[in-house]
Amino acid sequence: MPAKSPLAPDRFPDLPAVEGLRLAAAHCGIDKHGRPDVMLAVMPEGTTVAGVLTRSLCPSAPVDWCRRALDGGRIRALVVNSANANAFTGAAGETAVRATVDAAAAHAGCSAEDVFVASTGVIGEPLPAHLIVNHLPGLFDALRPETWEAAAEAIATTDTFLKGATGTAQIGGHPVRITGIAKGSGMIAPDMATMLVFLFTDACLPAEFLKPLLTHAVGRSFNCITVDGDTSTSDTVLLAATGRVDHPRPEIWTDRLLGPFRRALTEVCRDLALQVVRDGEGAQKLVSITVSGASSNPSARKIGLAVANSPLVKTAIAGSDANWGRIVMAVGKSGQRAERDRLSIAIGGVTVAQNGAVVPGYDEAPIARHMAGREIDIAIDLGIGRGRATVWTCDLTHGYIDINADYRT
Repeated sequence: MPAKSPLAPDRFPDLPAVEGLRLAAAHCGIDKHGRPDVMLAVMPEGTTVAGVLTRSLCPSAPVDWCRRALDGGRIRALVVNSANANAFTGAAGETAVRATVDAAAAHAGCSAEDVFVASTGVIGEPLPAHLIVNHLPGLFDALRPETWEAAAEAIATTDTFLKGATGTAQIGGHPVRITGIAKGSGMIAPDMATMLVFLFTDACLPAEFLKPLLTHAVGRSFNCITVDGDTSTSDTVLLAATGRVDHPRPEIWTDRLLGPFRRALTEVCRDLALQVVRDGEGAQKLVSITVSGASSNPSARKIGLAVANSPLVKTAIAGSDANWGRIVMAVGKSGQRAERDRLSIAIGGVTVAQNGAVVPGYDEAPIARHMAGREIDIAIDLGIGRGRATVWTCDLTHGYIDINADYRT
């Protein structure tokens, strides 16, 4: 694993067990550096599932499989490998998926359609599925309730730290747990997007409720981050509910009973999303961009992402350069409604430009001090409506080039 990001948390969080879920991880020979490269999760019969997948028009073979399997709304096993994306691998990729799900289904005693798969790593290289299949017996024997850290390690690629988060909520007075792990560092852009994210809860909810709840959470977390503007072929987020808590059953997904669960799920997703940004390849700074006064919330989000994805903005931040003109440029190119003479910009809580011009007597010194820090706050007010959104990104350093230039070697 590369040197840890300076924005990383102090340690991997303490993640309690989710009742009904068991995990295992192992090195199966796919990763040439000998790191754990396969994770297995097994859940009890009756576990429901929902997912959000990449919108890339060149999806991986596992994404194609998951898209079909989600129609059933059930999951018993999840097999994830790193070091190989099984993307752009043609019929060989589909064969590898089928071999994996058939073998896992035989061990789990379920239908192949109840087995989900995900892969991450190099695109275009055939996945040696036999390595996974040969290690599945040992993985099933090693299943334990709280093997979170090992599972997170097995799905990592260029990540510099392991990512996990947990939360609790009440459904009708009954506590339920939501816990997840994620991987992601580069090739991160919101279209879905996420990276690989696997969320588990002991709540008892049907798949038709899980899907809108997950979509709501993704829209306020993973769809609001970007590292480099590139959407992966393999982006997958899955939410599985083991149904082990006997709480009152809501009638619809918007039922007030589910309000606390919806908020907790969104918070767990946001926690994981920000960990991904903190681990952006070569990142030295976390950047929060809040857009207000836009014509609509979606417009505000698009403007925020235009700023967040601008190489000129990101390199200025890397160099601690308070060049707010680049922010103006990015707003103007976003394709969203903006009126130059109503635009205001603040950096680190200090307004630098207002009503289309620099603030009289503007002193760059406090801005420069803020820009030299690890966490940068940018606020943009369009002054034309009530639309609002916050997006997160990181700076663009030479480390990003180093990591991606040497990714396959």
